[in-house]
Amino acid sequence: MRDPDGLLARAGVRGDPDVDQHFLIDDRVLDRLPGYASEVDADLEDVLEVGAGTGALTDRLCRTADHVTAIERDPDLVSFLRREFDEEIDAGRLEVLEGDALELDLPAFTACVSNLPYGVSSGIAFRLFPEKRPLVLMFQREFAERMVAEPDTPEYGRLSVSTQHYADPEIVETVPKEAFSPPPAVESAVVRARPRDPEYTVSDEAFFLRFVKALFTQRRKTLRNAVRNTGHISGLEDPEAVVEAADEELMSRRAGTLAPAEFAALCELAMERGEPG
Repeated sequence: MRDPDGLLARAGVRGDPDVDQHFLIDDRVLDRLPGYASEVDADLEDVLEVGAGTGALTDRLCRTADHVTAIERDPDLVSFLRREFDEEIDAGRLEVLEGDALELDLPAFTACVSNLPYGVSSGIAFRLFPEKRPLVLMFQREFAERMVAEPDTPEYGRLSVSTQHYADPEIVETVPKEAFSPPPAVESAVVRARPRDPEYTVSDEAFFLRFVKALFTQRRKTLRNAVRNTGHISGLEDPEAVVEAADEELMSRRAGTLAPAEFAALCELAMERGEPG
């Protein structure tokens, strides 16, 4: 295995918190990450890594996957990766792509294992979820706890509903600040997300996610008032018609108490009665 500190030294870089650059250097954590995918029988034929950095995780993935595609946006690090891993690249086991994972056309992949840049972790995660592939991703701990939160808990919100719409997420490990160079300001957590179809049906996924977002902007208000007040976000032309058609007991609840399936049912009613634009 390549030593993370040795990779940093050969690359001649130091992490920069100002640009959200924290390199994972704990060998034990790095060694465990590919295994979290293997434990759920994820297909490791073509693994995607977002934010390869100096290649500490890339090295581990190349030893367990048939093929790895590593995305890195820093041109200097891309050049380093192509030098450091020239044998793996020549053997056809690794491809290094330069670019922003929020903008690149994502390559086909069977699983994704990544230490995501925290500043863009949400955007990248929600590019990955619709691909319906097993994911093992590092996030800030607070963000991860919101992803897996249950209804009627303080952490439960739009992120919880949106994540659980696509997958069964679980926190498999919390990671201390000292596992990174330089240490970030907060603890981290590894989330494993297993794709699944939801237990409910929504006829317009984009509207469903927008509707959930709208209602959580007024999470302290009853759903009755939240629906009425957020038509400009959800796109409902006639929110009052939705309130009138919905169950009165439901409308007296707050967004944070609804399970994803309940949001879906209300969303379908909103589409039917509220004339979304």
